[in-house]
Amino acid sequence: MFQRILVANRGEIALRILRACREMGIETVAVCSEADRGSDYLKLASESICVGPAQAAGSYLLIKNIISAAEIGNVQAIHPGYGFLSENEHFAEVCRSCNIDFIGPSSDAMGKLGDKITAKEIAKSAKVNLVPGSEGLIESEEAALAIAAKIGYPVLIKATAGGGGKGMRVARNDISLKTGLKQAAVEAEKAFNNAGVYLEKYIENPRHVEVQIIADLHGEVVHLWERDCSSQRRHQKLIEESPAPNLPQAVREDICKAAVRLIKVANYTNAGTVEFIVDKDNKFYFIEVNARIQVEHPVTEMVTGIDLIQQQIRVASGEPLPWKQKAIPCNGHAIEVRINAEDPENDFRGSPGRITKLRVPGGHGVRWDSHVHEGYVVGPYYDSMIGKLIVHKPSRPEAIACMKRCLDEFVVEGIKTTIPLLKRILNNSAFVEGRMDTTFIEQHLLVK
Repeated sequence: MFQRILVANRGEIALRILRACREMGIETVAVCSEADRGSDYLKLASESICVGPAQAAGSYLLIKNIISAAEIGNVQAIHPGYGFLSENEHFAEVCRSCNIDFIGPSSDAMGKLGDKITAKEIAKSAKVNLVPGSEGLIESEEAALAIAAKIGYPVLIKATAGGGGKGMRVARNDISLKTGLKQAAVEAEKAFNNAGVYLEKYIENPRHVEVQIIADLHGEVVHLWERDCSSQRRHQKLIEESPAPNLPQAVREDICKAAVRLIKVANYTNAGTVEFIVDKDNKFYFIEVNARIQVEHPVTEMVTGIDLIQQQIRVASGEPLPWKQKAIPCNGHAIEVRINAEDPENDFRGSPGRITKLRVPGGHGVRWDSHVHEGYVVGPYYDSMIGKLIVHKPSRPEAIACMKRCLDEFVVEGIKTTIPLLKRILNNSAFVEGRMDTTFIEQHLLVK
């Protein structure tokens, strides 16, 4: 087991990792930017090291500074959290070349699954359903038009690198396909330094269902059931829950088994998430693999009782998984909402500023994962999420009722947040009845 770990992240996920390490008796080195220097969560670390200015490009994303901090801190391993360098295969490779363990998959597996074309080839060899589309990258406008004619409109243009909705366009005819190809390529080049795009059949009004997996270094792979992430805006998740509502048990078992098959074929280790879209007939198709811990991992922790961060650390240190698939439960229902410093009534414009008052809800089955506190200044430099509110109850109706009560209790003053929108979602009949798809928030709940 590791004795000392560097946490290569900030905010809520850094605090989450620091807490897990303290419970395991592991010393920690936390990195911070100049903007985060002095933050309360850093006090939980054994040591903190400033790695650069507020801008992430000069601090949290600068590999040489992170490695230097790891060497100064004399750590054995680095936990990247999510975002920043967590899915950077070069960073994982540099860590290991410096004799520092990377708490995540190998750079080889990360590279293969990080490229969506290669990931689709792996999924195909694992006999996992794929959305009809191009066999590889689109090399010309003419090729794209031919593929669209074959699979039928609408089609989805997708960047082969990256995620988060960048480099993605829906085309419903030849004209929008030509325009979308250029726009997606430019956006992908800017965001990921890779202009490659491919085509898929656009599945109308799909659900977004993902499967949490973890694999050890001894060939054992298990799933920790599924999460529904259909409640989203512009491909950014707002609410996640487990188990997925209204998903037939047979489909649920099949989608989880498909995720495990794919992970085995990819020779993937540590925690990860296999993402699928599910159509109106409950047929599921592979989208991608997130080769890291995800924001919504607490949902899985609540229904399984398994601490995913601690398991990541144990797996990376060489320990075998302590349970077989049949021993992993899924008890009750968990819902997570992301609370962002954004103004939903003003096109979700960011709302930096000082939190002048903060009253967090509590009670049985309530969890609040956040690094912010009253007096905390939300800066303009990083992601707008200030925390995650999670509830766990015996049934979905009870979980919804608990979350509604919690959101009514929640008080955040000094900045705008997404709490008002979350209340509207929780009260929407489509959500209550589990009839969500990835478009329902934008179609029915947002001010036009």
